[in-house]
Parts: sequence; C-alpha cells; structure tokens
Amino acid sequence: MGRPGRLAVLAGLTAVLLSGCGIRSTEVPTEFGAAPTRVGCSQSGADGVAARTAGEFEVQVFLVCTSQLVTVDRTVTVRRDQTSERVDVARELLAQLSKSLTAAERQAGYTTDVGSDLLVSGPRGGDPADALRLNTPPDDLSPYALAQIVCTFANSKVATDDGEHVALGGPGDDPLRDYDCSDAVKARPGIAPAPAETVG
Repeated sequence: MGRPGRLAVLAGLTAVLLSGCGIRSTEVPTEFGAAPTRVGCSQSGADGVAARTAGEFEVQVFLVCTSQLVTVDRTVTVRRDQTSERVDVARELLAQLSKSLTAAERQAGYTTDVGSDLLVSGPRGGDPADALRLNTPPDDLSPYALAQIVCTFANSKVATDDGEHVALGGPGDDPLRDYDCSDAVKARPGIAPAPAETVG
C-alpha cells in the first residue's frame, strides 16, 4: 500500500477513535476555554436573627465549605414554653447544624461536622444566666463541629449579653468557657481552636 493509501487508512481510524470518545473531528481550529468547575460557596448578607413572624426567625448557620466557615440562611420556629427563649433558639440552631444538607448545598460543597445526637440545655446551678451546656464536653467535639456551633451561636441572640461570645460547657461539672468566634476560627476551623476563657 502506498503512502497516500496509508494516510487515508490512518485518517479513517482517527475519525473512528474520536467518534467513540464522543469528540467530533473538525478541520476548523477551536477554543474551548477552561473546564467547568463546581459551584463555589456563597455567603449571605443577613446578620444573625433578623425578622420574627408567628414564631419564625430568619437565621444564619455556619457550615463548612472549602475548609472555611460559611454562613447559610435558614428559618427556625421558636415556641414559647417553660424554657427560656435563648435555649429554644440554641436548640433550633443546633438542629439546623445537624440536619441533612439540601442537594443544592451539597452540590455547592457544603458539609457539616455537627452530629444529630448533640443536645443543648440551659445553665445549671451556679452558671451565669446566659450559659449553655451541651450533652457532650466541647473539648470532645471535632474542631470543625465546635467552630460551627460557637460561630452560629455567637452570630445569634444566643450570644452573651455583651455580644459575639458564647458561654458554653458540657454536662455535669465540665468547665464552663467563654468562646469567641474570631476571624481565624472562621478562616481555619480545622486548625485554629475556638478561643476560650474559663468562666467563674
């Protein structure tokens, strides 16, 4: 077979291979640009608890995305009962942190490290009135979970009266600590521990 014949066979094989890969051969030069990437995390513009209608609050919770804490808007319902409103809000926020993420949130890269077995209650005897206690010592939580909880609580009416701090402890005699949601915690929740001072 002469050279022209070999070239024709080679061109035919190339066309078959390209069509098998789903790529159409063309004689016209083309530019395809950058490959598509996953939707990035987006931050919301609201700030903490916003409006209340029939017991509903617009809130923000902190989820993990690209190894950082990012706010996501949620709506919670708080019913008045025997517990304080602060504790009710804390319970709703914790439930939002531990709930299954929506398909859109997962697609955007959000995750949460807060488990569904985590519970929160109000202060025990001797605690400040604005203290909250988890059923697990905060030191036993992963850095991501603790950072999510601290920053979500600090960004809401659960925060201490002086703002942007959370008095948080575990069950029983676990020390009560004052946690701060710093910029370092938001930027590196898996590395930078939530700063804390012992209360009382």
